[in-house]
Amino acid sequence: MKKVVYNRIKIALLERQKTGKWLGEKLGKSDVTISRWTSNNSQPSIETLYAIAEILNMDARDLLIPANTSSKHPKEYI
Repeated sequence: MKKVVYNRIKIALLERQKTGKWLGEKLGKSDVTISRWTSNNSQPSIETLYAIAEILNMDARDLLIPANTSSKHPKEYI
């Protein structure tokens, strides 16, 4: 079964040497919630995605995996 990856939150945190716990503290969210987002098991709201981008000092679009125009879903990984 392939896993669909919608966001790059985990990668953005790693690039900035920040942890999910740190992000959770900044957003007032639990470690479990952040873990679900970083593992792409659930997705943050668009408002939260913008808040994450602001906290990480980046464009919100860079937190998303671009959709493949030949597919209905973003990148799929095994």
